[in-house]
Amino acid sequence: MKLICIGRNYAQHISELKSEKPTDPVIFLKPDTAILLKKQPFFIPDFSNEVHHEVEVLVKINRVGKYIDSKFAHKYYEQIGLGIDFTARDLQQQLKQKGLPWEISKAFDGSAVIGKWVSKSSFENLNKLPFSLLKNNETVQSATTEDMLWGIDEIIAYVSKFFTLKIGDIIFTGTPSGVGKVESNDSLKGYIGDDEFFSIKVK
Repeated sequence: MKLICIGRNYAQHISELKSEKPTDPVIFLKPDTAILLKKQPFFIPDFSNEVHHEVEVLVKINRVGKYIDSKFAHKYYEQIGLGIDFTARDLQQQLKQKGLPWEISKAFDGSAVIGKWVSKSSFENLNKLPFSLLKNNETVQSATTEDMLWGIDEIIAYVSKFFTLKIGDIIFTGTPSGVGKVESNDSLKGYIGDDEFFSIKVK
């Protein structure tokens, strides 16, 4: 099982990080050891002084696929979720400035929060899913999947050119603007619409 993450998929998030708008989806991977265990807090790692939250809509792959046409991509997933891609922003910036890979800033242990899964049939329109992240009961990130540069089916088609998708693989579809630093004792809750998908504490 692999975690496939999409970067720079929301225009306002690209602007807030002063990044360049990509011509294709930006892909990076997290190992399964990045998954934060259920009911466990997120511990801020000692190698970073600026870990950011990035809330993202998730898709779980349910069949093997390669070179998937976007018009058939909907057949490769049945469940939608919500999670967080924790990012050691200070470490990421240091590595970027040196032109080095920045996986260690994204793929460290516990850096992937995966909330509950629900059937995609529960939603009226996957291209207009409203989702949000609350930090200490205040909304810090809020968007709809309509804001994506590349939608879910486009992402699946693109990713499958490079990686064979397997049952259980999870795709993080990108984060909107509003990312920010987490502090010890913060409470983070993620919602799609009014439905809570995860609730975690930061230590």
